[in-house]
Amino acid sequence: MPELRRGPIRDQWVIIAPERAKRPSDYKSSASGDPSSQAPANCPFCPGNESMTPPTIAEAPDGKGSWRVRVIPNKFPALQTYDELGRAAVHGMFDRMNGVGDHEVVIETPDHDLELPDLDIEQLKIIVDMYVERLRQLMARPASRYVLLFKNHGREAGASLLHPHAQIIATPIVPLEVRTQLNTARTYYERKERCLFCDVMLGELEARHRIVDDRDDFVVWTPYASRFPFELLIVPRKHAHDFTLISDEDRYGLARTLKRTLTRLRTLLGDVPYNFVLQTAPNPIPRPGKPGYWTTLQYDYHWRLEIIPRLTKVAGFEWGTGFYINPMPPEQAAQYLRETPDDPL
Repeated sequence: MPELRRGPIRDQWVIIAPERAKRPSDYKSSASGDPSSQAPANCPFCPGNESMTPPTIAEAPDGKGSWRVRVIPNKFPALQTYDELGRAAVHGMFDRMNGVGDHEVVIETPDHDLELPDLDIEQLKIIVDMYVERLRQLMARPASRYVLLFKNHGREAGASLLHPHAQIIATPIVPLEVRTQLNTARTYYERKERCLFCDVMLGELEARHRIVDDRDDFVVWTPYASRFPFELLIVPRKHAHDFTLISDEDRYGLARTLKRTLTRLRTLLGDVPYNFVLQTAPNPIPRPGKPGYWTTLQYDYHWRLEIIPRLTKVAGFEWGTGFYINPMPPEQAAQYLRETPDDPL
């Protein structure tokens, strides 16, 4: 059974999930995998193979007796259901709690060989709808302090199956990385009474050096302090702290922006492995002893989607210092991407 542990030196929670050790792909190099196991006939995410996965949680039907998007529990979950958190001290200096949470897989299309840039806007809109619905459902659970949507595309980015899919994990704590950004945003708002992310976006729009796209009420740019080559941010132009509140019109806008952005990346770099991560507001449910926790989110936070191509390796220097070495200036990356055709819509 999974559990969460925190040591006193890094002050960072870690998920210990022994069930995931059952995945042979975690301990093989990518060259040792069997390509035939990724064929549609053997793919658990393809239509007709539903018996190979846990039961469906939610789906968008295709009107013909099958589905267009399907959500299932992860077969090897990082977190799972417990009756209680089970907070405890271990040897006086360590903290632990049960690995409470949810781990879901969003199968984004029945087509085994089509990636997000290949899909039409209606299919992408249905995918965005499902992202919203699942995050909304998971956020309604009191134990879900934070819900993270992410996608691993390609083996080097952590995908164990090639069929297009994303994942959602709900955790009983707000992760340290997220908490740091939340505190930074709140401090900035307390000082200036403006959203930090809105101010950064306005600065980028004025400078234009790192802007890649500015349409459909979304702005795409390469961050000033990009950690990785061709790192990208997709940010709604209108201030919005909670992804689950996105309007129907903006869901279409996000679908079109995703298609254009991922098409540009693939056209310029080939089928590059990448991760995308949705950064949205944590669950603002009142917490015992912390009645004011995240009560200003609607004013100071701003949701966004980070896209990180996996073109460089994180090695000893990065792990030891927290510094990243990026050989591609974001201004140059943005220029290359601007000059790359996107998909005509």
